[in-house]
Amino acid sequence: MDIFAVLSLLCGLALFLYGMNTMGDGLEKFSGGKLEKTLEKMTNSTIKGFLLGAAVTAVIQSSSATTVMVVGFVNSGIMKLRQAIGIIMGANVGTTITSWILSLSGIEGDSVVMQLLKPSSFSAVFAFVGIILLMFCKKDSKKNLGSIFVGFAVLMIGMNMMSGAVEPLADEPAFTSILTAFQNPILGIITGAILTAVIQSSSASVGILQALSSTGAITYSMAIPIVMGQNIGTCVTALISCVGAKKNAKRAAFVHLYFNIIGTLVICALFYGANAFLNFGFLDDIVNPANIAVIHTIFNLLATALLLPFSKQLEKLACFTIRDSEDDIQAPFLDERFLNTPSIATERALSLSTKMARLSEGTLLGSLELLSEYNEKAAETIRENEDMIDSYEDAISTYLVKLSQKPLSEKDSKMVQLVLHTIGDFERISDHAVNILQVAQEIEQKKVKFSDEARAGLEVMVAALIEIINNATLAFIHNDVKLAAKVEPLEQVIDRLRDKLKEAHVRRLTNGECTIELGFIFSDLITNIERVSDHCSNIAIGVIEINRNGYEAHEYLHELKNSDDIQYNADYKAYKQKYTLPQNAK
Repeated sequence: MDIFAVLSLLCGLALFLYGMNTMGDGLEKFSGGKLEKTLEKMTNSTIKGFLLGAAVTAVIQSSSATTVMVVGFVNSGIMKLRQAIGIIMGANVGTTITSWILSLSGIEGDSVVMQLLKPSSFSAVFAFVGIILLMFCKKDSKKNLGSIFVGFAVLMIGMNMMSGAVEPLADEPAFTSILTAFQNPILGIITGAILTAVIQSSSASVGILQALSSTGAITYSMAIPIVMGQNIGTCVTALISCVGAKKNAKRAAFVHLYFNIIGTLVICALFYGANAFLNFGFLDDIVNPANIAVIHTIFNLLATALLLPFSKQLEKLACFTIRDSEDDIQAPFLDERFLNTPSIATERALSLSTKMARLSEGTLLGSLELLSEYNEKAAETIRENEDMIDSYEDAISTYLVKLSQKPLSEKDSKMVQLVLHTIGDFERISDHAVNILQVAQEIEQKKVKFSDEARAGLEVMVAALIEIINNATLAFIHNDVKLAAKVEPLEQVIDRLRDKLKEAHVRRLTNGECTIELGFIFSDLITNIERVSDHCSNIAIGVIEINRNGYEAHEYLHELKNSDDIQYNADYKAYKQKYTLPQNAK
């Protein structure tokens, strides 16, 4: 094997790893946040967890990615350790799909059907279709599908290059003598574990073994222990991801490690123990890529069958390893481990943003209720909510800045932009809720009372405010452009109500029907209400403009107010009639 064959092998390995990464990213983006939502809704059933883990891993083609996601979910407190165990076991089985795909390179036969099934025949078609989808399609879903096709084609090309590069080794006595050392089960397991730990992908290391099998020098006695070791080496990624994590997240990573170590030791003992008595003749037979896929699958199925009934014992072992000897800090909802899976991270940020939006709306509505009946306990809750909303804004904005540096799909990129543009407005709404609370507190302490005319006007303005905050919040949560379009005409009506109420207040003050002190309280109240409606307008404009692939709020408002928009004018007229001040409040 000369230097050029080595370079060809390295090039094939690089293409193989790049293709696998590209295909995995494309599959993950194509599925979007559905994976996260599915995992989050898991029940306590270990069997269901196993099936889900296998399915998700088969989709994203990486047991390491699934396990890291699970570690993140456990760390964030949205999944219990017991739920995670079934998913981790399923991930080990799901990852065997990759080895079956790679085994297609070993298909032999002269028939047209068999030739078409060979990667050399269809990978070119996949590459051509994929590049067309990537270059000429605008829809994000089609681009992701193109990434899957191109990634698969590159993966197969890399696989063929590796196979071609190592083919001359079949005639090298030195290579054959090295391989015979792997017949020692312990050395084979260690080799497989180290190789997988270095490249952090059991699928990739199995692929390398399948490429080596094309030399005709790999036997069952060599392949079996290496495959066993590869399952141990894949645990390194999860162990790295749990550094600095909450204890339950560390336990999830250790469950993964213990599952593979115990499974390997038990199956190894049973297999080689039986071989000592039965003397399996097939161990000296040559293996091909399909045989390795069979070994990989049987090992993981056997390990799962043996250990699935002992999931509670695995949990206890992990808890014994990571003991509750120190205080845990509540883990953040936005775990940075999700940043390596952008669609999951986007869903996490959207979930917390939704919670923040609803909390902001509830805080405002709670402060409005205090105007009619003040309650100190409710007031304290509003203050606590405002502090929580402040912390949410800081956490979300920091997280999204980091997330924006990752490769995002067009849909996720829009969602990140929308959240970044609107969370400040939800935070300011909670600030105004506290201001309204302070007005309510002042009314209670000074025992002041508005005139019937002022109260009637305020009731109309508050009713309009309740509708606009509800519309803006729902438009943000559901990314509803039609509902967002109804916010601006209502905001204009609230501006009009503010002007009318101020005019009526000045008239009452001039006529001696209102005191200056009461006037200040009344003015503060309607100013805060109007400013909340401004922030609702900002949120709605954000929804509209992000969906229009731009964010120019002033341009949008100028265009809207200076155009003869039939729907806008109709909504404005309807809201103007709905929120008309009583005759004596004008």
